[in-house]
Amino acid sequence: MLTGTLFALAAGLMWGLVFVAPTMLADYPPALLSFARYLAFGLIALPLAWLDRARLAQFTRGDWREALKLSLIGNLLYYLCLAAAIQRAGGPLPTMIIGTLPVVIAITSNFRDAARDGRLPWGRLAPSLGLIAAGIACVNQAELAALRADPQADLARYASGALLAVAAVACWTWYPIRNADWLRAHADRSPRTWATAQGVATLPLAAVGYAGFWIWNSASGQAFDMPLGPSPERFVALMLAVGLFASWLGTLCWNEASQRLPTSLVGQLIVFETLSALAYAYALRGEWPGSTTLGGVALLVAGVLWALRVKPEPLAAEGHAG
Repeated sequence: MLTGTLFALAAGLMWGLVFVAPTMLADYPPALLSFARYLAFGLIALPLAWLDRARLAQFTRGDWREALKLSLIGNLLYYLCLAAAIQRAGGPLPTMIIGTLPVVIAITSNFRDAARDGRLPWGRLAPSLGLIAAGIACVNQAELAALRADPQADLARYASGALLAVAAVACWTWYPIRNADWLRAHADRSPRTWATAQGVATLPLAAVGYAGFWIWNSASGQAFDMPLGPSPERFVALMLAVGLFASWLGTLCWNEASQRLPTSLVGQLIVFETLSALAYAYALRGEWPGSTTLGGVALLVAGVLWALRVKPEPLAAEGHAG
């Protein structure tokens, strides 16, 4: 339990970095950021794949198809939606919408995976979910108050950013549950190798997407300076950093956590990503969060600590107790 939680914390710290790049590269189209991030991830995965080629050779065609699906939805589509949301609505609002993931995944998994993982009793799970939801509501309230106070705010742009963040939530509700399914069904396989396989599967998708965007940019007469944009050094450095730390290392840590913890519980630990992203967002703003935001953070942490005390019960035991 402790080891799995620490791996989830490490993954959250790494994944929080993905919220930084769209803010620091505000002039870059979200599609290009998504393709570039995972192009970097795929290139980083290639030498790792060579070193791990014996284990990768054991994967079947079905395993590679699953890696492609996970890469397309959980990587490319998710980050496309998230990057667009951050550029339209700023960092904290999409971060808090993404912060609903612990609640959404826990509820989905508690319905879907009870036979495999046991069911976390709703009565004992409700307080932790309530604390997490209250924390998210507090931070959302603070952001909305700031939005109402800004006469230059574009409400339509913020609303579209919120909707894109909801789409990102849908992608990342599907991804960890489907990823955990594969890991549990292949407990003899290395989570590190599976993370590398997803990187290899992402590479051709990202390369085709990047090339397609370049062709579209040229054909449509867009002013964006391809292939590396107006700040090539910053762009390349950030994409490589995010590709290494957030994509490969973060996925590795999450896979390790997924093999050790029930899906409904590990889903709640995505709150670490939310906390990390918030910290990074306020650091980039050069501001200290207000009391409402800090209160929300405290509620989120309390919800996670409460959740770690809840142990899943086999369905049969739950039925006799009821």
